[in-house]
Amino acid sequence: MEWQAKHRPMRPEILNKLFATVTSLPGIGDKLGRLVAKLTGEHVVDLLWHLPYGVIDRRYSPKVAEAGPGSVATITLTVTEHQAPRTPRQPYRVWCEDETGSLSLVFFHARVAWVQGLLPIGEQRVVSGRIEMYNGQPQITHPDHIVTLAEREKLARVEPVYGLTGGLTAKPLAKAIEAALERAPALPEWLDPAWQKRQGWTDWLTALKAVHHPQTEADLDKSSPARQRLAFDELLASQLAITLVRNHTRTAAGRSVKGDGRLRVKVMAALPFKLTASQDAAVREIIADMAAPQRMARLLQGDVGSGKTVVALMSMLNAVEAGAQAALMAPTELLARQHHATMAPLAASAGVQLALLTGRDTAKRKRELLAGLENGSIDLVVGTHALVQDDVAFRDLALTVIDEQHRFGVEQRLALAAKGVAVDLLAMTATPIPRTLMLAAYGDLDTSKLTEKPAGRKPIDTRTIALDRLGEVVAGIGRRLAAGARVYWVCPLIEESEITDLAAAEERHGQLSRQFPGKVALIHGQMKSAERDAAMAAFVEGRAQILVATTVIEVGVDVPAATVMVIEHAERFGLAQLHQLRGRVGRGNEASTCLLLFGAPLGETARARLAIMRETEDGFRIAEEDLKLRGAGELLGTRQSGLPEMRLADLAVHAELLQAARDDARLIVERDPTLASPRGEALRTLLYLFARDAAVRTLRSG
Repeated sequence: MEWQAKHRPMRPEILNKLFATVTSLPGIGDKLGRLVAKLTGEHVVDLLWHLPYGVIDRRYSPKVAEAGPGSVATITLTVTEHQAPRTPRQPYRVWCEDETGSLSLVFFHARVAWVQGLLPIGEQRVVSGRIEMYNGQPQITHPDHIVTLAEREKLARVEPVYGLTGGLTAKPLAKAIEAALERAPALPEWLDPAWQKRQGWTDWLTALKAVHHPQTEADLDKSSPARQRLAFDELLASQLAITLVRNHTRTAAGRSVKGDGRLRVKVMAALPFKLTASQDAAVREIIADMAAPQRMARLLQGDVGSGKTVVALMSMLNAVEAGAQAALMAPTELLARQHHATMAPLAASAGVQLALLTGRDTAKRKRELLAGLENGSIDLVVGTHALVQDDVAFRDLALTVIDEQHRFGVEQRLALAAKGVAVDLLAMTATPIPRTLMLAAYGDLDTSKLTEKPAGRKPIDTRTIALDRLGEVVAGIGRRLAAGARVYWVCPLIEESEITDLAAAEERHGQLSRQFPGKVALIHGQMKSAERDAAMAAFVEGRAQILVATTVIEVGVDVPAATVMVIEHAERFGLAQLHQLRGRVGRGNEASTCLLLFGAPLGETARARLAIMRETEDGFRIAEEDLKLRGAGELLGTRQSGLPEMRLADLAVHAELLQAARDDARLIVERDPTLASPRGEALRTLLYLFARDAAVRTLRSG
């Protein structure tokens, strides 16, 4: 780390203007700057990645009499009259004409002096906007452009249309993007010349200008040459960063961690079941990786309920057998407690000390715990991100296990690894990830997959039911409760807001409580941990038979006695999320049911999503379908840290380019591991351009 601080490479000077804040652009003050930063990001370069999604063609220049309603027209007019409104609710009108007829320009809440200055009576102006009809007369409400004849050429013939955010209008954003494009420099070419020629691609800057100045709808297509070139640049930056980090991990000093199996044998004997074939294979792969002299970096992918915790425990015991310690970090306290509850009796059967560290421990308990980790009397620890706090020190940490790893940033992963020497990493995810996304996001990790469900699990009967049959569903639930069943009732996502989601959950909790008094508990993200634990305990112990919840139960809640899952407004959830929620039932030996309640009418995507849920329980197939339906950006709820967010590439469209970028990155690192050649220098610029500088810092020469 000291070496890195001393030799931290500097961003190439040629990029400095692009990494200035957006407020350095003309016309972008603090207020506008905040809105632009919210929409695109805080640097000038972020505006370059904000691509248009539509075009407005202003080349249609009819006479007034020919202007068709609904069309965008650019017309030369003479101003004839200003008509002030009689009441505040009426608009201000400006009448204009050409030799074929007259047309009014309409302004609501107009600043009169401004309109009069813009449109003096008797003068000619070129006006562009959408034609509407009102009382049989053509009009343009709030024209997009009003210019003098001399400025006519300034009117873009074809105008790009950009996504906006509340409070930000099209004009200042388009102006800011143009200013950002003017700052974009010509950069040294980083593409392999033969590959670039074969693809018929221009240089980076020409492609960038082309995507921001589309001339037709076809130019917006993700498979247009300019868009493909930029997508490849982004994918190459991402794959090169991953390959450099992986190469660094492989060549960095590791340690061989070899257990003798004595503790694992005891745990195997205590398990009430035999490991599945894929659990067995995963354990063998992990143990072999830990024994090798390089650092392990492996991802364990296991569908909901496939038994990842046991595989993690076996790996952690291998570290303890070798005289070291291991830690498992989970993204929520609920999950950490769950893992701890699963592992505790098994660790006890092998005589291994296992502790739980969360943000809620009392000062005394935390002191004892920290002392135990430091002196080595605690072998294994499960915790939340409390594990990466400065005061946590280990006697000898050899393995870190990160659960639901896409919820943690790379920094948190590294912070935990830094608490030991040459620490091995096992990342786990219950979100099945399609192969393309695997390559894009986790190319630096080897992977193990758990493909079977543990023995005795029965298929889940999944049905879709229209919400207007809610009464029948509640009656059916009543019959199941009488037979002793336990039911999850998941409330809909209203919008990206915990508060409105919460209101829906509280309302449903009230209705069900009136129907089934004393049998309904409520759990949501706004609750204090103690309240949440109490509600959960009531459900686990069967004192409450229905658990009404927001999506906080999506990952890791394990109640084998629960056999019914009701998901309200299932059409509002992504496939991966529906799959995760359904995986909360079917965890015992009883047959289970999942009811997907939908609001009609269903859109095409929602209908396809619900059909897939009925057809299959295979998380990997569901993930592939989800990628097709939604694109990678949303797939894992992936506005989350730890996953590279693609701004220009779309993995569903550019999968072949991803493979090509991966192959190219491997070749580059084999031939020029420190990026010292002329092409290597250009590639460093590429890494900085796409903010993958962390990879540059892993190079062994600045």
